[in-house]
Amino acid sequence: MATAATRSSDRRISPVFLGIAAIMAVTGWAVWTDFAPNPGIAVFLFVTSGWIVSLCLHEYAHARTALHGGDLTIGAKGYLTLNPLKYTHALLSIVLPVIFVIMGGIGLPGGAVFIERHRIQGRWKHSLISAAGPLTNVLFAIVCTAPFWLGALDGVPVAFRFALAFLALLQVTAAILNFLPVPGLDGYGVVEPWLPYSIRRHVEPYAPFGLLAVFGVLFIPGVNQAFFDGIYALLSGLGVSDPESYCGQNLYRFWTDPHPLCEAALSR
Repeated sequence: MATAATRSSDRRISPVFLGIAAIMAVTGWAVWTDFAPNPGIAVFLFVTSGWIVSLCLHEYAHARTALHGGDLTIGAKGYLTLNPLKYTHALLSIVLPVIFVIMGGIGLPGGAVFIERHRIQGRWKHSLISAAGPLTNVLFAIVCTAPFWLGALDGVPVAFRFALAFLALLQVTAAILNFLPVPGLDGYGVVEPWLPYSIRRHVEPYAPFGLLAVFGVLFIPGVNQAFFDGIYALLSGLGVSDPESYCGQNLYRFWTDPHPLCEAALSR
């Protein structure tokens, strides 16, 4: 039986996560104050660390919900410490999502925490565990876009506004992709408990390839265009304009030539 001291250590926030959060705070301050000589590098570090923080919180939400659902092994696995190094698939959960942000500006969902589903009783609990992760991305997106839809941008530096807009775009894409009812993604995990056993048994072998299939489909120009049109329309409804999210990505990719419109906005 786990002692109180053991349970406490299993749930203590990891120094690794605190370090990533500190990078987010410091680089966010550098973007806000225009302290960095190259704002693009500061935006890159701020958005990347913010994205990793959101990934950690995404997986934490899965783990915490599973713990309350009945899987008491979660704590011993280290998932409640928010340490990304404890994840079952750190490559899928942290490394690949960051690479895809750098390459294409898309919030690629990952899969990490191993939940012992046989310990959890009730279909609603299973669905909630799967939904908890992408709902965290939704909450993160609401926080990032709050200054826009609340009309509270007075005094907010342009570079910081652009960075928030791009970070919001990543959260929105992550939430939407995660909620797709595709095997291997959280959306399928939400509906799976309600499907007949015969369907679940036939679909299960394809789960490891679901994310790859989604990514492959997004490479189709027409699908990619329609997907991002929907993303930009949603962001527009939250008060974030297309130029703001675009310039955020343009700033983030500091190794590329800055767009003249973005440069002009920063120089005002």
